[in-house]
Amino acid sequence: MLLKFVHVLLAIVAVGTNATYGIWLARVAKAPVPTQSHVLRGIKTLDDWFANPAYVLLAVTGVAMVLVGDLRFTTFWIAGGIVLWVVAIALGFGVYTPMLRAQIRALETAGPESAEYRTAAGNARFVGILTAVIVVAIVFLMVTKPSPS
Repeated sequence: MLLKFVHVLLAIVAVGTNATYGIWLARVAKAPVPTQSHVLRGIKTLDDWFANPAYVLLAVTGVAMVLVGDLRFTTFWIAGGIVLWVVAIALGFGVYTPMLRAQIRALETAGPESAEYRTAAGNARFVGILTAVIVVAIVFLMVTKPSPS
């Protein structure tokens, strides 16, 4: 029971943190460069120190629940969640984080009106939305626990 509580709490931290990024980015879009930079760096801090570690620990607690419970890794919703988690982690660590660094660099060197910044911001937004859709699919699987018909 405690393991499941920790697992759900980690999901709240990970998904909840990520859910705020779009709001922060929309609010700061027309702000001065130092404010935009501060917000982007804040998002990077939240991603590096809260969301990403929570996603990694979600895997640890999820695997632990399967190992100590009556569930199997081959159960449809667990297997589907694992596959989607791997995709989301690959996008998050391998694509979004480097894009966020590039976005910050472009903002601070070329400015918010530059083609470099607009491209970096657009790419990061696309990958962020794609990752969010995948994470919502994982949450759907974990909550509804569907079985193939």
